[in-house]
Amino acid sequence: MPSVWITVLAVLVCAVISGVVCFFAGVSHRKKTAEQKIGSAEEEAKRLVNDAMKTAQQKRKEALVEAKDAALQMKTEADKEIKDRRNELTRQERRLDQKEEAIDRKTAAIEQKEEDLRQRNELVEARLSEVEQIRVRQLEKLETIAGLSSEDAKQLLLSRLDEQLAHEKAMHIAAYESQTKDEAETMARELITMAIARCAADHSSEATVSVVALPSDEMKGRIIGREGRNIRALETATGVDLIIDDTPEAITLSSFDPVRREIARMTLEKLISDGRIHPARIEETVDKCRRELELTMKREGEKAVMDVGLHSIHPDIVKLLGRLRFRTSYGQNVLNHSLEVAYLSGVLAGELGLNVTQAKRAGLLHDIGKALDHEIEGSHISIGVEIAKKYKENPAVIHAIEAHHGDVEAKTPLAFIVMAADAISAARPGARRENLESYIKRLESLEEIAKSFEGVESSFAIQAGREVRIMVRPDAVDDDHLILLAHAISQKIEDELDYPGQIKVNVIRESRAVEYAK
Repeated sequence: MPSVWITVLAVLVCAVISGVVCFFAGVSHRKKTAEQKIGSAEEEAKRLVNDAMKTAQQKRKEALVEAKDAALQMKTEADKEIKDRRNELTRQERRLDQKEEAIDRKTAAIEQKEEDLRQRNELVEARLSEVEQIRVRQLEKLETIAGLSSEDAKQLLLSRLDEQLAHEKAMHIAAYESQTKDEAETMARELITMAIARCAADHSSEATVSVVALPSDEMKGRIIGREGRNIRALETATGVDLIIDDTPEAITLSSFDPVRREIARMTLEKLISDGRIHPARIEETVDKCRRELELTMKREGEKAVMDVGLHSIHPDIVKLLGRLRFRTSYGQNVLNHSLEVAYLSGVLAGELGLNVTQAKRAGLLHDIGKALDHEIEGSHISIGVEIAKKYKENPAVIHAIEAHHGDVEAKTPLAFIVMAADAISAARPGARRENLESYIKRLESLEEIAKSFEGVESSFAIQAGREVRIMVRPDAVDDDHLILLAHAISQKIEDELDYPGQIKVNVIRESRAVEYAK
């Protein structure tokens, strides 16, 4: 057994040794083969490098030749361009030299002309001085011959010129006023006639008193009540004075506030129809009538707004419009007057090409302040402006409200339209009542203004104050100054008086010669 293992071990050692020998023999062979390949590769690389260097040198020489050719060509072109520019500069210098020579010649000519002008100016000044001396000597001779100084002669000429110009000025003013008046009257007549014809509003005259009919005179005693309790309660609750006199079957209600007067009238009619009249019932009925009247005023305001065709008006303003239904001015119902002004303003604005809706709005609201002038201190214009501002009305509408009586200067066409429509509505025959005292005072003021001018002999207000007829002294006022006098009187009337419509100023100058044949 041991010999077998030794044999196997010997075989294995031989196998290992033969394997190692074969391995090293293979490695040596591969090394030789690799060295041969490396050597051939190095030779091939050297050959490629040499070929590349030869090719690069050839390309470099070709590039140098091309660069030299391009540089030579660029140099040739640059030389040519420089030569052309030098030639152009030479030509420009030649032209500049020619222009300088021309300018020098012109400068010399101008200097010569200036010298000539200076000499002529000296000659003219000498001649003017000589002429002035001659004129002074002639003026002295003329003053000696005429016996007047130059100032006196000047004043005489100016006075004669004033006389001539006064006649011409009067004629021009007369012609211009006549033409303007004819054109304006024709256009205004057409517009106003059309506006009035298209405006169909109802009108009524109201006063500061209301009369309530009674079924019998016995009802007066029941209204008065025991020891006057009923009438005192009624007057206290309504703020209206009850006048019970000898008028049969009637009681008069007196108050400047038309709303209170209407509440009192409604209360009396309800109490009379009900038959129960005592202080508690009176207070209850007054409250009920006040609520009914507020509802009525709201409906009246809404109806007015709908009739005019307006929208987006604040509800509080609508209520104030309804209050105008029970407000009068010189006997004219203010709501009807406002509606009429709205219609007229809309028609006039339409004919003139303006905003019709805005004109109607301004016309309807122009007297809105009269709804509260019994409760708030101030004129109805200032109150109306504050109301319009409070409820954010258009500035043009606010200005029309403020200017419709001339308290401020009208600056917009809308303001002038509302002024004209207000004057038409107020000045038409029968629109308003005017008390006798103010009527006579206006007539006297017209006559006094006319008499305040020099040369006026007498004056007469006629046609219900629509015309003032003035007689002048013929020796104090000539025909040329007649037109100027009429213009001055009319201007003073416009400045000092307030009146509806227009006033005709008629100045008359008459000379008479009377002789008797014997």
